[in-house]
Amino acid sequence: MGHLDHATFGWLTPVLSYAMACIGAALGLRCTVRALGATGRSRRNWLVTAASAIGTGIWTMHFVAMLGFGVSGTDIRYDVPLTVLSLLVAMVVVCAGVFAVGYGRDRTSALLVGGLTTGLGVASMHYLGMAAVRLHGDVTYDPMRVGLSVAIAVVAATAALWAALNIKSPVAVTLASLVMGAAVSSMHYTGMVAVHVQVTPSGETLPGATAMQFIFPLAVGLGSYLFLTSAFVALSPTTGEREASASAQQAESAASRQQARTV
Repeated sequence: MGHLDHATFGWLTPVLSYAMACIGAALGLRCTVRALGATGRSRRNWLVTAASAIGTGIWTMHFVAMLGFGVSGTDIRYDVPLTVLSLLVAMVVVCAGVFAVGYGRDRTSALLVGGLTTGLGVASMHYLGMAAVRLHGDVTYDPMRVGLSVAIAVVAATAALWAALNIKSPVAVTLASLVMGAAVSSMHYTGMVAVHVQVTPSGETLPGATAMQFIFPLAVGLGSYLFLTSAFVALSPTTGEREASASAQQAESAASRQQARTV
């Protein structure tokens, strides 16, 4: 059996992956809060942005952590189509969960459905990502630990959506995102502890791309997307600010008309 190392670069990959999960969660929560205060197309756009942020953050967290994954006695490659599919699954399923909360009439039912859907999506993304791993040997899983990782994903997703519905202040959102980032990271490493690899030495070239050839550039690109979207959200006025601005403009217009009549 090959020795598994989940942090071949020391604490660098766990810390960076946790940071990416927190950034994605914080951005997603802020966008969901904006969505709940909006209507029509604006609500839909905010929810799509929230889903893409959370899905991107979770996927980037997973594969940044996987940059530190190594198995003694074999190289590791990644199947590119399956890796991309895991990203799409993360975004689509998270989108379904976020929309369930954003448009659900019964918030309790919407929260439960959204949390279950999003949690299972996160777990599916993780294990699809693991299915993309190519190495010389056989990969097996401890069923109990796999089940625990899925449960953590569902609880984390439900808690995140609850926070989106009930937490409004930036400080509270930041704290909630730190907790969600820890939960997502816990889900990932619980799932990784469930992995067992029986190495079969071979001189054959493995199919697929190395982490540095494919995953690292993609993770950097998605990370840049998160940072740029965070800047856009930070600079975009909130619903309250837009209403205050509209009220001020109306008051100014009314004052101008009154002054014109007086003259």
